[in-house]
Amino acid sequence: MTTSSAMPRAGRLDCLCEPIEATGNMSDRGGTALLAVAFALSVLSQVLTLTILPLAGLSLAPSEGWTTLPYAAFYAGAALASLPASLLLDAFGRRAAFSLGASLGVAGGLMTAWSLLQWHFTGLVLGAFWLGIASGFSLFYRHAAAPLGAKGKSSILVVFGAAAAAGLLAPTVANLAESVAVPHTLVGIASAAALAHVGSLLATAALPYRAMRRRPLETKPLQGWQRLVWPSVIGAAGWFFMTAFMGATPIAMVGCGLGEAVSGVIAWHVIAMYAPSLALAGLPQAVRPIWIALGGCALLAAAALAFLLATSIPAFSLSTALLGIGWSLVTMGTTLWVHQEGEPSRWLLGLHDGILLSSALLGALAAGIIA
Repeated sequence: MTTSSAMPRAGRLDCLCEPIEATGNMSDRGGTALLAVAFALSVLSQVLTLTILPLAGLSLAPSEGWTTLPYAAFYAGAALASLPASLLLDAFGRRAAFSLGASLGVAGGLMTAWSLLQWHFTGLVLGAFWLGIASGFSLFYRHAAAPLGAKGKSSILVVFGAAAAAGLLAPTVANLAESVAVPHTLVGIASAAALAHVGSLLATAALPYRAMRRRPLETKPLQGWQRLVWPSVIGAAGWFFMTAFMGATPIAMVGCGLGEAVSGVIAWHVIAMYAPSLALAGLPQAVRPIWIALGGCALLAAAALAFLLATSIPAFSLSTALLGIGWSLVTMGTTLWVHQEGEPSRWLLGLHDGILLSSALLGALAAGIIA
């Protein structure tokens, strides 16, 4: 009897999972659908959060220099969560790991709402930080979708593309939430962000059991890091530009007297961020991920130029739409690039996302300068 087929003895914990070869091609359509729903709700919360954080910072910050701190705290939380989210997926499974992230999103949304009611700037920063942690966990959904079923590429793009619904729903949800919370400005949107994470929590908690794909980490966790260098560099540049200009957009629009149109402009930005993923699913397999990512970089450069010239709602809408499409192509191109030669270790995936989100944090800190 071989070691792999031996029965577990008393006092020893063995993984009674099917062999990797048997589970590698297992269909997990229910898991893909639930990940797509959870990700869409998480992105809805993110849209609502990023709509209010720059404006809340303007209102609550003790001085002008602190205005973008809540926005930066959001991306700091996301960056710090990336590696733990990756490792917890193996340690506790996808249901527990993703449910933990969504729970922190609920707490962060409630803390943000309370802080806006009490005009408490420190609480606002803490709430934004917790919401960022939840966002960092949910960003990992695209990696979790990669091995689902036989069509890993399609699973990634479907999960990512489902978030386009968040852009369609965000303006309606924001207006409804604000009407319920009158006369407390922005409190309703923060509460809706918490409620969206409740929905995400319910979806992740319902994820079906799936046998472990991975053997215990017997090899070096950073083996093969060279293949992630260029995807991480290009992805980091894309995330920096996106967060820098999106953080500056609400502030610049308020300065131009266009504050009432901020939520609508950001909603179109979110649609542009995720809808291209559905179109990418139809691309021929011959199209290399590197060209998708570089095309996104070109669109981000055009978006930056459009922002610098913008003084009207259509101009800001064009800028944010280009930012969204460019970011989508960069993110999905680099994600497919990373998985092109097989799934990397959790450490490498976590470090890759950590680099992207750390660059996003730098962009958030630069937003005040650009605005």
